Amino acid sequence: MMTVFQRKTGKSVKRAAALALALTLAACQGSEFGSEKHQQPVSRSLSKKMNSKDMGLKSPIMVRLFKQESELEVWKQTKSGQYALLETFEICKWSGKLGPKIKEGDRQAPEGFYNISPGRMNPFSSYYLSFNLGFPNKFDRAHNRTGSNLMVHGACSSAGCYAMTDEQIADIYAMGRDSFLGGQRKFQVQAFPFRMTAVNMAKNAGSEHYEFWKMLKRGSDHFSITKRPPAIEVCNKQYVFDAKADRRGDKFDATGACPAYTVPENIAVAVAEKQNKDARETAATLIAMETTKRRKQKIATFFGGASTTDAAAQQEPNATPVNVEAAKVLALTPEQSPPAAKKASENERAFSYFTSLFSTSRVSEEKKVVAEVDALLPGAPAPRIKPQ
Repeated sequence: MMTVFQRKTGKSVKRAAALALALTLAACQGSEFGSEKHQQPVSRSLSKKMNSKDMGLKSPIMVRLFKQESELEVWKQTKSGQYALLETFEICKWSGKLGPKIKEGDRQAPEGFYNISPGRMNPFSSYYLSFNLGFPNKFDRAHNRTGSNLMVHGACSSAGCYAMTDEQIADIYAMGRDSFLGGQRKFQVQAFPFRMTAVNMAKNAGSEHYEFWKMLKRGSDHFSITKRPPAIEVCNKQYVFDAKADRRGDKFDATGACPAYTVPENIAVAVAEKQNKDARETAATLIAMETTKRRKQKIATFFGGASTTDAAAQQEPNATPVNVEAAKVLALTPEQSPPAAKKASENERAFSYFTSLFSTSRVSEEKKVVAEVDALLPGAPAPRIKPQ
C-alpha cells in the first residue's frame, strides 16, 4: 500500500510541475499587447468606429481579400441586419500571383469562398495569431486541388498565405472571436484576385483563369446587391449563390449535377441587371484597349519597333487571347452605306459582339426574369426564381 501511495504521489507531483511549467511558458509568450494575445480586446479606434457605424461589438463579421490591391476588408453587421465596411487593412504580404491555388507546393494564396469556424482559429500560431481558411473547400476538392495550412496570419511572412502585421491580425482575430461569442457560428472569407469591377475584368480578359473569375464575380455581385454574405453551395463543380433546392431532401453535390433550385427574385433580377451593366462596360473597355493597342502597334511599326502583340504573347504564354478580331470580322461585312455611317455601324457591331461575349444574363424591360437568367451554369438545370 505504501509503494502504491508513493507512486501516485510522485505522479501528482510530476503533473503539478508540468502544469506550472506550461503556465510559465504561456506567460513568456506575451508581447506589447499583453500576456494573453488571443484574449485582448479590439483596439479603441475600431471600437469607436463600431459605435459610429451602429455595430455591436459581438455582431457578425465577414472578410474580403483582394490580391492585386493588397487589401483585406472587414465588414460587420449593423443593427439593420445588413453589413457595412468597418475597416480596410493593407495586406503585408501574399504569396504567388493572380489566380487560384492548384496544388500543394505551388506557393499560391487561395481564391474563392471559405467559412471560418471557431475550430479554425489558432491562438497559439507560430505566426502570432492566425485562422485557417479551410482550403481545400468543396469547390477546390471537386477540381482535385491540393494544399494545407493556408492561413491569414501575422508575422508578415507568406508561403501561400495572406500575411498581416501582428498588430493587424490582433484586431482581425479579436473581431472574429467576438463574433463567435455573439453567436455567429462561422464567418465568410471571400478571396478575390482583384476588385471585381468591369474594368478589371476587361484588363484580365485574356487570362486562363477568366471563366473562374467570372464565377467569383457573380458571388461578389450577390454581396454587392444584398450587403449580406451570400449562401454558398457547390454543384456541377461550380459555385452557386443564394440558391435553395426546390425539393426537400435534394442536396447540392459538388461533383454531381445541380438539383432544381430557386433564387429569390429580387436578388436574381438585381444581379442580372448589374451583370448586364458591367458586361457593357467591360465591352466598351475592351474596345478602347484594342484601339489603343492598335495605335501603339502602328507607331511601333512606323519606327521599326517590335509588335506589342508579340510582346504580350511572350509575357503570357498560357493566356487565352480574347477574340477581338471576331468583332472586326462582324464589322467588315459589306454594306451599302456612306463611309461615316459604315464606321458607326462597325462600332455598334463590335460593341454588340463584346457585350454578348461577356454578358451571362438578361432582364426584360418589365423587370421579369426571362430564360437567360438561367444560365448560371452550363449544363445545369435552370433555376426557378422565387417570387417575393
